[in-house]
Amino acid sequence: MGTEAFSIALSLTSLGVSVATAWLTLWRRGTVRMAQPPSVYFGPDGARELHPKIFVRALIYSTAIRGRIIEGMFARVSRGDSTQSFPVWVSGGAKDDLSRGAGLAVGPEGLALHHHFLLPRDGSTFQFLVGSYTVELFAVVVGIPGHVRLRILHLDVTEAHAARLAADDRCGLYFDWSPETGRYTSHIDDARLPADRGPRLLESLLTAP
Repeated sequence: MGTEAFSIALSLTSLGVSVATAWLTLWRRGTVRMAQPPSVYFGPDGARELHPKIFVRALIYSTAIRGRIIEGMFARVSRGDSTQSFPVWVSGGAKDDLSRGAGLAVGPEGLALHHHFLLPRDGSTFQFLVGSYTVELFAVVVGIPGHVRLRILHLDVTEAHAARLAADDRCGLYFDWSPETGRYTSHIDDARLPADRGPRLLESLLTAP
């Protein structure tokens, strides 16, 4: 290969690399994804608010350097032929830093937050009975039509756990992910809040100005 031909090949290669870099950093929009949630919860929203909720602790990240904006999130829970959506989304880093979800700017480094999904205050209710559950977590992303499904979780409520939940409406069912086994383990725990805790989470969020 002559010097001129080599120079042309080198220039074309450099141009290709530049175009690919520009596409990855400037033009490619990508989408959003959710890493495996380490913690999931079924049960009441604390002792002062017995409405059922789904809680998920998870990392959400963008697949592109440019990042994406999440407008809203919701959970859909299925057991057999029964399906229920939990459309009220509350997020934050801790119990004292929660707010009604108003959107998230998600970059490639991701955001690890607590996500609470509750029922609306229209009389809707839901009971966690014995059986196998499918929990689908969705996001509404700016610029992407429809809903983006972030994750599908398969969880089981045993007969003993269902009986405990029915007998004590102040208890919740916790699922903990094991990276070693690739499965969730579950246990019942107290969902009570401290006596000096503030107003009900759902009530305070839905009535806030």
